[in-house]
Amino acid sequence: MKSPIEPPSLKDLRAFKAVAEHRSFRRAAELLGVTRSSLSHTVRGLEDRLCTRLLHRTTRSVSLTQAGEQFLARLDPLLGDLNQLLEDVAGAHGRPTGTLKINGSEAAIRLLLTLVPEFLARYPGVELDLVAQGQLVDIVEQGFDAGVRLGEAVPKDMVAVRLGPDMRFLAVASPAYLAVHQAPQTPDELAGHRCIRQRLTSGKRYRWEFCRRGQELALDVPGVLTLDNSQLMAEAAAAGVGIAYIPEAYARPLMDEGGLVAVLEDWCPYIPGLHLYFPSNRHVPVSLRALINMMREGGGVNLLG
Repeated sequence: MKSPIEPPSLKDLRAFKAVAEHRSFRRAAELLGVTRSSLSHTVRGLEDRLCTRLLHRTTRSVSLTQAGEQFLARLDPLLGDLNQLLEDVAGAHGRPTGTLKINGSEAAIRLLLTLVPEFLARYPGVELDLVAQGQLVDIVEQGFDAGVRLGEAVPKDMVAVRLGPDMRFLAVASPAYLAVHQAPQTPDELAGHRCIRQRLTSGKRYRWEFCRRGQELALDVPGVLTLDNSQLMAEAAAAGVGIAYIPEAYARPLMDEGGLVAVLEDWCPYIPGLHLYFPSNRHVPVSLRALINMMREGGGVNLLG
């Protein structure tokens, strides 16, 4: 009679799933908080227990065997259901727990931080891990529960929940600069001005985007200064360096003080503001649902689907 296979532990299964999804022992080990050698030993033990090779390993890459593909396809929903069950039980007693990892730009995380004190007071069992990162990342691949981006930057296969109001970028300059250089009346006239350009985290320069009555323009404006921070761009513009194109939230305080003046305002329409988003094909952690519910209590929340 064939002896039964010793069932693997939940830890073993989650270890394999992490390596399989990220195709990397290093990345999976970082996310799980274990050493790479320990993780490799765990997955090797799982393969020995199942008498099946699940992964192809080389010094540079990790890939799934056919058996590994089949195993992951059936394991993924099972672990998802188990996680949902455990979180639902905890949530039913008002005790969301665990770590909630969210990725976003600096401005996005700054806005999210306004909710943090009340959220942690309500749910002391939750640990928030907020990563301010300018570059767009695949939140699933990088192990995040959710991300925060402008509505237009949210991938189409995600569920998006409004976090902030609609916003706009404004072209602004100091009164001193405009006293010497006539304010542009159309975006094309920026070619004759000194502009403060923005360097994206990807290394590319941001093209200024304008729209009026259905006419859209994206310009690589001439510049005397390039920065990678909106606050610094606002301060440089207020110092008279040139025209900057920045989110209104950064320009407004200096505009209210008289240090900056908007130009081309009729070419700067509002766009969907910051949204929290998460995968549509995965269970939603109880802690994330609690955060979304708190956002809804504040009003202005709009599901984009």
